[in-house]
Amino acid sequence: METNISKTPQAVAEAFASHFIALAKANETLSVALSGGSTPKTLFDLLAEHHGKSIDWSRVHFYWGDERCVPPTDGDSNYKMTVDHLFSKIDFPEQNVHRVLGESEPDQEALRYAEQITDNLPSADGLPQFDLIILGMGGDGHTASIFPHEIKLLDSTGVCAVATHPESGQKRITLTGKVINNAKEICFLVTGAGKTEKIDEIFHQAGEWKSYPASYINPKEGKLTWFMDEAAAQKL
Repeated sequence: METNISKTPQAVAEAFASHFIALAKANETLSVALSGGSTPKTLFDLLAEHHGKSIDWSRVHFYWGDERCVPPTDGDSNYKMTVDHLFSKIDFPEQNVHRVLGESEPDQEALRYAEQITDNLPSADGLPQFDLIILGMGGDGHTASIFPHEIKLLDSTGVCAVATHPESGQKRITLTGKVINNAKEICFLVTGAGKTEKIDEIFHQAGEWKSYPASYINPKEGKLTWFMDEAAAQKL
């Protein structure tokens, strides 16, 4: 596990953007599972405004690590956020966008999306393998849409699962823990003082760390990097 600590959330986005560009240039094709949240939004703006023409986007395929079960025009949609902050600003091939159909019935969509991922990605150890998965971490220690009350999804035998937000009850489609940990590379993007305590517990295996799904993200053979700002990492 590696850490990359920057001064501000903007600097975190810049550090990861440089890493992403290097990966995109080094790989003939790049399969990426995206995350929602404020830091990816900043990252997408940065890529669109400063690097939109420096990447051969035809070689990049975007998926989502999780998605809310809402239409693609809904303000809660991770897909819509990506469209607004990245796709609408660059020349990105439509066929390389593999979105979760959040408007569909959740259980059926989890099966459909799992099948699409399995058909499109190479297999390793009997599971589809992403080149890169981008993750965030919630204030409760959740990642993707694997929440503490559904931590069993870390060990699910499926590629995708239906998750339920613990407060709103909103349904979500999420990659399961085994597929996440099967990736060639995983990068967390975590910013803000609100994440400090969880980061401290996870990194030092203290407190309630075993109840945080993010604690269990550790690729079997791949690379794991936490990109954080100084506020999130202040206790490391």
